[in-house]
Amino acid sequence: MAQELLESAIANKTATVGIIGLGYVGLPLVRAFIRAGFRTMGFDVDPVKVEKLRSGESYIKHIGNDWIRESVGTSRFEPTADFTRLNEPEVLLICVPTPLNESRDPDLQYIERTAKDIARVLRRGQLVVLESTTYPGTTRDVVLPILLTSGLKVGTDFFLAYSPEREDPGNPTYSAENIPKVVGGIDEVSGRLAQALYRHVVAEVVPVSNCEVAEACKILENTYRSVNIALVNELKVLFARMGIDIWEVIDAAKTKPFGFQAFYPGPGLGGHCIPIDPFYLSWLARKHGLMTRFIELAGEINTSMPDYVIQCVVEALNERGKPLRGSKVLILGVAYKKDVDDPRESPSFALMQRLLAGGAIISYNDPFIPSLPAMRHYKLPPLCSVELSPELLRSQDCVLIATDHSVYDYQFIVDHSSLVVDTRNATRLVTRGREKIRKA
Repeated sequence: MAQELLESAIANKTATVGIIGLGYVGLPLVRAFIRAGFRTMGFDVDPVKVEKLRSGESYIKHIGNDWIRESVGTSRFEPTADFTRLNEPEVLLICVPTPLNESRDPDLQYIERTAKDIARVLRRGQLVVLESTTYPGTTRDVVLPILLTSGLKVGTDFFLAYSPEREDPGNPTYSAENIPKVVGGIDEVSGRLAQALYRHVVAEVVPVSNCEVAEACKILENTYRSVNIALVNELKVLFARMGIDIWEVIDAAKTKPFGFQAFYPGPGLGGHCIPIDPFYLSWLARKHGLMTRFIELAGEINTSMPDYVIQCVVEALNERGKPLRGSKVLILGVAYKKDVDDPRESPSFALMQRLLAGGAIISYNDPFIPSLPAMRHYKLPPLCSVELSPELLRSQDCVLIATDHSVYDYQFIVDHSSLVVDTRNATRLVTRGREKIRKA
């Protein structure tokens, strides 16, 4: 009976969809379900976020205010911090963070806490879907046992599935609606219900045999990127010593219409996926008595990139007769990638910390991040974005391009700077003052 009622509610779009975690994954998912015709509830532990949403205000750059204001006003979207109301929606989608702890092991505290909140009020006929990126086995071995403490039976009373998020913040080409959705159920019934739900929202649903396959799919995607980025980062260092421009090499290689996909080097990895997710798999491998050598090596290379960049800054300053200690260094961009306001795991924080340790006087500019947020792994002084003026640029000993935002006028930056260290090939189109540019 529970299955039939839920099937009918999903088919008729009378099911309310609750999204837990209203960040860079959860909020676009809310919008996608509203566009598909569902009523939604949004749950978040941060009352400030909830209050902003209730007043029709977005806190994510690429998510506009208008649809929030309209959806809240028409009761299509109800943000709340009251987790005792988790029994109200027919569907619950979990989009909470999955970081690493200090020893680089999976930190599932947010998933576990959310599962406990759900278990306290879980009722018959609810579908729970985990979307947070995690290692294969999390849904079955971590989430399911917690939900079973409710006394309800999975597959008959309630239903459980896993479907990894595939958000790419700031990329206008892709949205929650046009990215294929991989879906795996804890059992056949749960899988069918989750697939039926997402078919209302996305262009293509990709069913897989179980939760573990869906979980492994996401880990594979991000590990693939991590390993290939590590490869070009390593080649960047080698080619620089040989006097070869890695970016020109990649541009030439990608003209091959088959057998090659372009990946680009940078000052380090950032974001909520690539710096973290592969280590979930290496941790799982150790539990099974195996070593994931590609993952570990890629991690070593990628995490060494901030040190390489600082070395390049030091060498460039030395060429001008200046030590790092006491030099003024302006960092351009603290978001983890261009044109977003997301600083999670940004390599800019590692660069700042190393510059300060070397005695540099730092400042930063980022049009999307007006002040530095508190970061768990970095201790930095409170800083605010400074105005990017000719006077400021002339006063700096080095301008370090860490994030290549499109809004920057790189010719203007080079014109008024004495030294520019470019980690993103952002100055490739600059025609004047190229003698001031050092790539890193």
